[in-house]
This record gives sequence, C-alpha cells and structure tokens, in this order.
Amino acid sequence: VQLQASGGGLVQGGGSLRLSCAASGFSFHDLTIGWFRQVPGKEREAVSCISRVDNRIYYVDSVKGRFTISRDNAKNTVYLQMNSLKSEDTAVYYCAARVKGSIYSCYSFGMDYWGKGTQVTVSS
Repeated sequence: VQLQASGGGLVQGGGSLRLSCAASGFSFHDLTIGWFRQVPGKEREAVSCISRVDNRIYYVDSVKGRFTISRDNAKNTVYLQMNSLKSEDTAVYYCAARVKGSIYSCYSFGMDYWGKGTQVTVSS
C-alpha cells in the first residue's frame, strides 16, 4: 500500500485546510484509513479514522466539531477537512492505513502502512 498525503501548509488561526490521502496498491475498500499528527518531543497522536465498511468515524476529542474526515472510494482518497484551526493543531500530519481493521485500529501500532507526513502550521 502506498499512501500520498498532501494539502498541508501555513494558515492563520481560525483558518481552514484540507488534507488529502491518496492510496494505491491495494483494494481501497479493504482499508481503514486514519490521520495522525506529531510534534517534536511528543508521541504520535491519532486525530481521526474512518472505517472501511460502514464509514464509522473516530475523532480525538480536541478536534471534534472542527475536523471532518471523509472518503471517496471512486478516487481512492481520504480527506481531512480542518476548520477553525488553532496553534495547537500545528504538527506533521500523517495518513496511515490498516488492511481490514476498524476504527478500533485507530492508534499508531494499529496501522500497517504509513505515508510521508505533511506539515501543518497554524500561526496565532
């Protein structure tokens, strides 16, 4: 499985960004996909995951009501729409995939494949 994350950048606080994760090399319908983030000196944190079958969704509490994850099976892509961004959202964001899996796989060791990160910087 190859994962290509894009869409990061620099944005002012309160602004929005949309991250994209394009997957290839495996049947997209069999992948649970998640977004994780990491800042230097801290553990990688699960931000949101979307399951492969029934589109069940997990969000970490700190992003609920601000971030929306979605998947487009026709384009083999998962999106993370990030609104009302805060300085504490600044991090490198990674997309990850687990073959089969569910939202209960939404933690670092629960994922099988990782893409390269994309930097999100929110200025205050």
